Amino acid sequence: MKDDDQPNGSDQLAQALSAVGPRLRSLRKARGTTLTELSTTTGISVSTLSRLEAGQREPTLKHLLPLATAHGVPLDELVGTQTGDPRIHPRPFTRHGHTWIPLTRHLGGLHAYKQILPAPEAGRGAMRPEQGTHEGYEWLYVLSGRLLLALGEHDLVLAAGEAAEFDTRIPHGIANAGDRPVEWLALYGAQGERMHLRARTAES
Repeated sequence: MKDDDQPNGSDQLAQALSAVGPRLRSLRKARGTTLTELSTTTGISVSTLSRLEAGQREPTLKHLLPLATAHGVPLDELVGTQTGDPRIHPRPFTRHGHTWIPLTRHLGGLHAYKQILPAPEAGRGAMRPEQGTHEGYEWLYVLSGRLLLALGEHDLVLAAGEAAEFDTRIPHGIANAGDRPVEWLALYGAQGERMHLRARTAES
């Protein structure tokens, strides 16, 4: 017997596509990218991008592939593919202006994220961030842009390809030290592991 309460394939597809627009807009805003800049990167017209974000145009693979590449996320992050297990396809979220994209599939052990911080507002340079502490240990690897790490009394500027490791019981905070979005990988683990700090200071 057919269960009328269960959505069919067409309904599921429609639901997935309807969520693409808001997700595209959220990712673009998090990266501090304009529609014009995204158009230049993807080759998709500004008007089409605007309609896609507003849900006024149904996205196709021709749109989604370059957009996923431009935003640095897997294709299934845009279309909302789900397996029923939230650990398999964790969703991006925003906290204190940072966009966090979970990369790990389990709750125990290390937690890995890709993080994105938009560029500062025009005319405003990098401001020393507020610092906090918590149990654990953290590793950072910058993918693009310049990251300001305020670690205790020290200010460290990390460029693309540079990394840092530190005990999170030391007061720390993060800010964008450049004029475009900064993206980095972050690993969070339990106390007990120690490695050397590798970064440049703000004066170097």
